[in-house]
Amino acid sequence: MNNYELRITNYEFKRILSRFQILSYLFTCFCMSLIPGQIIFAQNSGYEEAVKAYIQSYQAIAVKEMMEYHIPASITLAQGIYESEAGRSRLSTEANNHFGIKCHKDWTGKTFIQDDEEKNECFRKYATPEDSFRDHSIYLSQHERYKSLFNLDIKDYKGWAKGLKACGYATNPKYADHLIKAIEDYQLFQYDVVDFSITNNAGTSADDSIMSKEQNVKYDFFAEGPGKRMVYLNNGLQFIICRKNDNMKNVSNAFKVTERKIRKFNDMKRGAPLVTGQMIYLEPKKRKGSIPQHIVRRGETLYTISQLFGVELNQLYKINNLKVGHPLKQGQKILLR
Repeated sequence: MNNYELRITNYEFKRILSRFQILSYLFTCFCMSLIPGQIIFAQNSGYEEAVKAYIQSYQAIAVKEMMEYHIPASITLAQGIYESEAGRSRLSTEANNHFGIKCHKDWTGKTFIQDDEEKNECFRKYATPEDSFRDHSIYLSQHERYKSLFNLDIKDYKGWAKGLKACGYATNPKYADHLIKAIEDYQLFQYDVVDFSITNNAGTSADDSIMSKEQNVKYDFFAEGPGKRMVYLNNGLQFIICRKNDNMKNVSNAFKVTERKIRKFNDMKRGAPLVTGQMIYLEPKKRKGSIPQHIVRRGETLYTISQLFGVELNQLYKINNLKVGHPLKQGQKILLR
């Protein structure tokens, strides 16, 4: 090979190498231009999954709190998602504080210190997330500045969101918008469908009584039933909460359970009406409770205890050696097994 041929060869080689380098550079630039979008997509995708997991984990607790304290479950879930970053914030993971509630003067429990609007602010620390949800309910229901919110309809999530901001729950000027967006994006309003009135109605007989709101019993969410009705589990049994205008016929038709069976499952006399907020079992109650015993509270009857724990009424009479209609005393021990 002569020098001329060698120069041509070297030249061609360098030209090819140069083209390769240019193409490689352009390809790298193209890939780099995609990376921010990919990162954002991955972050959004991760957050979406975290939110869905959060809702799945805490929807039953939010509904339970709504039943007892009349705070919309949608609001509770939306606040939890926003304040805890869908359960991923340091405050929620290390202190089980899902609502950003600070210590204030009346807090006597454990504390957690972290920077917020100021350095080293004091936040409440809980043993479990459930304790945080319960304290959130108590905090809103017992503070005078939130009193007006409880005059709102349970389904008025927009009113609640705007009211929380107006009452000073958060300083972020877009706080209400964040809550409303979360509720609508994830359809959290579906958990507000039940019309609750969890109080004993005056003038009803023992067999028609419903649960007292003072009871502290956890009901697990089971599934969404016909007509977007929430079905819950208690003692392993499926039950619903009666809505306004419910009657035996429409419940029977909706869940394909005969009226006779519904009355039997719930120890109800023929012709006894359904009452808003009443627990109605969709399958036979059990002969044993999930816990050994219960201490009677003011106003309770053996029927309300039977419904509260999903235990057959006749079985409770039997294992406690009580006669039918025997009145209970506050503080009395009732065996459930």
